[in-house]
Amino acid sequence: MATVANPQPWTYTLELPRDPRAAGVARVAVRTVLGAHGMAEFVDTAELLAFELVTNAYVHTDGPSSVRLRGAEGQPLRVSVWDTSPEIPPFFGNHAVGGGRGLTLVQRCAAAWGSYAFEPDSLGSTRGKMLWFELAPPERPAFVSPLGCAQCAELETARRRAALGDDREAAVDATIAVRQHFRSAHLLPVRPKSEAVRLRR
Repeated sequence: MATVANPQPWTYTLELPRDPRAAGVARVAVRTVLGAHGMAEFVDTAELLAFELVTNAYVHTDGPSSVRLRGAEGQPLRVSVWDTSPEIPPFFGNHAVGGGRGLTLVQRCAAAWGSYAFEPDSLGSTRGKMLWFELAPPERPAFVSPLGCAQCAELETARRRAALGDDREAAVDATIAVRQHFRSAHLLPVRPKSEAVRLRR
């Protein structure tokens, strides 16, 4: 029996030295990861915003940085950039307008964003901060049956919704319902009434 696999979340982390080429390397890595996961709809925006945040880390701090990507099929993509400075740009905390070009782009392009500062370690050394943003997946168009069957469309939409959830059994049941309907409504021959009466006799 065929089953519908739940989308598995994934995470990639790239450690970057304090180097003027780091932002370009981050941009290529973001494009590669998203391309490998079939998430082309995120590529242009994600690589631009990651590039801007890594550039800000290079310009405004004197240490390394890192980029982390976390996603799953059909779910928002989260990109986080860590750097060594504990200072959080004002609008990352309260969504106020402000900041440089990179922060303004985040505000315009991301579905959500935020930040958090790390507590100093036991020796009093700062552990920096993390700035993150999320990109929402595009709205999927409603399924339209090529046969014009409203029930086909309704069952397939339910199957797709179940496939994105955590209930594997519900996803399997939804798949079976689609197949049973299609077989009985569109594949099995329909007998004329008179023939059906003769067969019962």
